Amino acid sequence: MPTENIIEITYLLATALFILSLKWLSTPATARRGVFAGEIGMLLAVAGTLLYHGIVEYKWIVIALVLGTIIGIPLGEVAMTAVPQRTALSHAFGALCVTLVGTAEFYLRAPNVPPFMMAVLSMEVILGSLTFTGSLMAAGKLQEILPQRPITYKGQNFVNLGLLGVAIAVAGVLVAHPEKMQLFPAIVGIPLVFGVMMIIPIGGADMPTVISLLNSYAGLSAAAMGFVLQSKLLIIAGALDGASGFILSVNMSKAMNRSFTNVLFGAFGQEQAGAAAGAKETRSVRSASPEEAAGILAAANKVVVVPGYGMAVAQAQHKVRELYDALTKRGIDVKFGIHPVAGRMPGHMNVLLAEADIPYDKLLDMDEINGEFPQTDVALVIGANDVTNPAARSDPSSPIYGMPILDVDKARTVMVIKRSMGAGFAGIENPLYYLDKTLMLFGDAKNFVGAIVRELAGGHE
Repeated sequence: MPTENIIEITYLLATALFILSLKWLSTPATARRGVFAGEIGMLLAVAGTLLYHGIVEYKWIVIALVLGTIIGIPLGEVAMTAVPQRTALSHAFGALCVTLVGTAEFYLRAPNVPPFMMAVLSMEVILGSLTFTGSLMAAGKLQEILPQRPITYKGQNFVNLGLLGVAIAVAGVLVAHPEKMQLFPAIVGIPLVFGVMMIIPIGGADMPTVISLLNSYAGLSAAAMGFVLQSKLLIIAGALDGASGFILSVNMSKAMNRSFTNVLFGAFGQEQAGAAAGAKETRSVRSASPEEAAGILAAANKVVVVPGYGMAVAQAQHKVRELYDALTKRGIDVKFGIHPVAGRMPGHMNVLLAEADIPYDKLLDMDEINGEFPQTDVALVIGANDVTNPAARSDPSSPIYGMPILDVDKARTVMVIKRSMGAGFAGIENPLYYLDKTLMLFGDAKNFVGAIVRELAGGHE
């Protein structure tokens, strides 16, 4: 049929655009093109689906599209600081969709469900259910509706894995005996509980990795749904999503020198109150004013700016761009050092700095910039904490020991813009702040950077 040929061609184009989108999104210079390709691909996928001959009534589809648009537009208009939790909500919505479709397919087909189809359908529902509640929990932690610190109790990992094991066992029974329809709610309900329990013991420091891992789960569940619905496009798109999310999670775990099991079961992020409190009582820090900071920067030849979540919270990226312009006009070499897990989602700092039109070639990742710190006159840290903590290199008792960090402490002078001496997401103290070469610039990052820019403008002849 001509219509079927049109659908297949549309799906083929959509698949190609999804692959190209993923490729282009891997580089800042082509990221905008990647986003556009992904949007066009999704539009073609939706259009092709709407041409499907099996659709007998468009009324409910139109209602769903209208409602989705009404809900989606305000959800898309969020501050950059809220993008991580907004991303987590997207995972939750996608996973809920997968779970509902899987549930509907089971009850439409039962009790005559072939073993392979039942196995795939079970995987779809289990992954979708745990991703739904897990993503909601992650969004709650990121939005600080829920406690960011890990909530643990004795035997928690045993209980969590036990829940997942029970769900898998019930799925096995259904594969062998799909007529036992009364068991199906268990492979929906138990993973819903597991999703909550999975995220409770994970601290805010690990949320970037958790988000990418949940993204992987959502993609895998969508791929399973593709097998159930016999949709090649869904299989390919879900596999791309699942694989890319998994690879990203692996890379981020490497960036923290930690394994998946440690991220998921290690309860990283608990406050180390004892030793830190004593240290704060006996050690002092050196602080500086915007005038003093401007003078030091003006005398430098090479400056490396290290952004963190504090910059995102203060929405200081545009002021940072003004600082970049002011320094480069003086002939000062300015670069940016980006840690893979800085912020609260993968690429958070890159997105913020790109929004402020910082040149892409000035954004260097950790491996590229670390060799330059010994020749750097000033390392300006803006709201980054754990990713600059030298305890990761020198203190075997530290929870972040072995985690690769930005070597800002090797610069000749370190200046840190921070609201207070409070600990970062990992809940541990940063000895960088107590070095003789370090100056603490206390205040809101946007206001402080703006004050430095004004001082530089006033003193520039």
